[in-house]
This record gives sequence, structure tokens and C-alpha cells, in this order.
Amino acid sequence: MNIDWHSSSLTRSTIVDKNYKNTQNVRRFMVDECGADFRFDREFMAWIRNDVPKNLGDVIDEWRRRHSL
Repeated sequence: MNIDWHSSSLTRSTIVDKNYKNTQNVRRFMVDECGADFRFDREFMAWIRNDVPKNLGDVIDEWRRRHSL
């Protein structure tokens, strides 16, 4: 099943597939989950698309790990 990254309802269990896109819909979801300081950067985007199976929960957890104080 292909995910429409522009308009699908996203959850922590949404699988990051080969068609993943950093859309406004994904950004809104990530800001809701990670807070207003959430930002994509090149290194993080490369990690998301590194061909290792993951879901958006993994993405959230990794961003929080990288940005914990």
C-alpha cells in the first residue's frame, strides 16, 4: 500500500517506505510529536532514507535522541 505523504493521516506506526517524502504533512506531524524546535537537516534526512526499515515512531525517537539536552 502506497502512502500519500502529502495527505495521509500519519501515526508513529506509519512505515517509511521507498516513496517517503519530507512533505508539509510530515513536518506538521513531526512538530506535533517533537515540538516547535523540530527541523529537518541533511544528515537526519539521509538517516531517514538509509534503506533500513523503520516507521515514523523510529524517526521521532531518533530525532529526540539527537536533540536531547
